Amino acid sequence: MYSRRVFYYLQFVSDNIMQSINQSSQRVSTNFRYYLVLLAISFMGCLNIDRDDQNSDLSIKPNIVLILADDLGYGDLSILGQEKFNTPNIDQLAKDGMIFTQHYSGSTVCAPSRSSLLTGKHTGNTYIRGNKERRPEGQHPLEDEAITMAELLKNAGYITGAFGKWGLGYPGSVGDPNNQGFDKFYGYNCQRLGHHYYPYHLWDNQQKIILEGNIGSKTEVYGPEIIHSQALKFIEEHRDTTFFMYYPSIIPHAELFAPEEYMEKYRGKLEPEKAYQGVDYGEEKFRDGPYGSQPESHAAFAAMVDYLDMQVGEIVTKLKDLNLYDNTLIIFTSDNGPHREGGADPDFFNSNGDLRGYKRDLYEGGIRVPMIATWDNMINKDSRTDHISAFWDFLPTISELVGVESPRNIDGISFLPTLSGNPSNQEKHEYLYWEFHELGGRQAVRKDNWKLVRYNVLNKKKIRTELYDLSNDVGETNNIASKYPEIVQELTSIMDSARTSSSVFPFNIPEYDSK
Repeated sequence: MYSRRVFYYLQFVSDNIMQSINQSSQRVSTNFRYYLVLLAISFMGCLNIDRDDQNSDLSIKPNIVLILADDLGYGDLSILGQEKFNTPNIDQLAKDGMIFTQHYSGSTVCAPSRSSLLTGKHTGNTYIRGNKERRPEGQHPLEDEAITMAELLKNAGYITGAFGKWGLGYPGSVGDPNNQGFDKFYGYNCQRLGHHYYPYHLWDNQQKIILEGNIGSKTEVYGPEIIHSQALKFIEEHRDTTFFMYYPSIIPHAELFAPEEYMEKYRGKLEPEKAYQGVDYGEEKFRDGPYGSQPESHAAFAAMVDYLDMQVGEIVTKLKDLNLYDNTLIIFTSDNGPHREGGADPDFFNSNGDLRGYKRDLYEGGIRVPMIATWDNMINKDSRTDHISAFWDFLPTISELVGVESPRNIDGISFLPTLSGNPSNQEKHEYLYWEFHELGGRQAVRKDNWKLVRYNVLNKKKIRTELYDLSNDVGETNNIASKYPEIVQELTSIMDSARTSSSVFPFNIPEYDSK
């Protein structure tokens, strides 16, 4: 028996052959596809692929590049409707691969969303369920017993690297990226310090890199630029191995700063401009969390997304130049919806498209995010899927792809059948669940096209329950809770049972009668 990984690989091959045949003839027997699969299996048998030896043949396992934007809205890509600026390189990824139109982030803020992505668990079960600070630098760490995607891939023979913003454990803690499966980390350990594009220091594994060019008020070293150069170096150095590169960019999270050459492209073209007065040099907590002033917020935001798009293009070019592109799965997504901080103006840019809400909301605008997957000659080009997926699906998908077993008690399901063009074999979620512990407490459940949202859940007197039918109301404008009390009751029961308790991130919801 062959692993499902090999089976999907063979299906990719047969699908591409059949696609070419069908373009010239519609009379070819559908059984021919399975003859091709059998023939390919016979051929692969000559290669002595052993499903029990995970490292026996890394040539079939793809390199994996996972690019995570920070606070990029569903409508912030030109291929998804952005009209104020263009994102040609990210758009090309979509044209060369598949767009997931109903994909959801792990949470509506940074740390829990990333925890969900790496552990395969939603925010009712994952280890990190909120942004919890640890001074002087960093956030509350992932537990030592957490099993991350990086650890699974490392055990499968991958070299693993993370480049950008971490936020899941202060330096040297059990949650440090080097203790959670990453061979190489370069970037911001701390989310708070990741607010700043001209930081005083970054981390290279356990070495603190002081950026002399940013001392005082100087702005000589743009953080994303130096991190990006290290990411490209990682690809170069490991061109002859199999690697996983996690690229959690800080763009376009506030503060809104971009290199001058990118600012020039948009200056005066996105009027009326919006000025933001922040914390500047000489003031308390300068570059220690509060955002710096930006008199040209519109130009800066567009310039930042343009800069991110350039970086995506350079990653693709590097892969192609090294003849790695054909065997690399590239995923691009965002950690949550668009923010309204530091001068950001998502309404001006229509960053949510038709969706309601922003970062920190559990409406669609806070959690439905862009998601693109590209793998040359493996994923159908210029394709779209409405399969409902979420961050906690990444781990089981990647596990199945490379032939390793997923941890027990995760919430995700593999969407590899969707990637491989076999939607009829795709398992579907019974429901998706989110919780957010700030702003009075918020919960949301999606089951099929029903979406239940509860706000102020920590205050029994102020709790608000809303029900939407996303099949005809993706903007969540028509609350129909009073019309369908039985659906409200069903989804409320799911909310009550979907989560486990956490002593570190308590969420003490009072008993609530939905009748």
